[in-house]
Amino acid sequence: MLFHVTIEKAEDGWMVVEVPALPGCVSQGRDEKEALENIKEAITAWLWAEDQKALASHPIKIGEQPIVVAV
Repeated sequence: MLFHVTIEKAEDGWMVVEVPALPGCVSQGRDEKEALENIKEAITAWLWAEDQKALASHPIKIGEQPIVVAV
């Protein structure tokens, strides 16, 4: 899965990276390499959290088997 990101240098010198397609998915690093490594973890966490919210609003019915798909 591919995502476009924006990256800019903050006033404190850290690199801040954001995923426009995932509102609120932001990370940072001391340099561009670290920031890009960190945003990968942030994307995974963001997607997991959204999945958990969706599950909570659509509970599995009795007798249904949950199906999980790895991407």
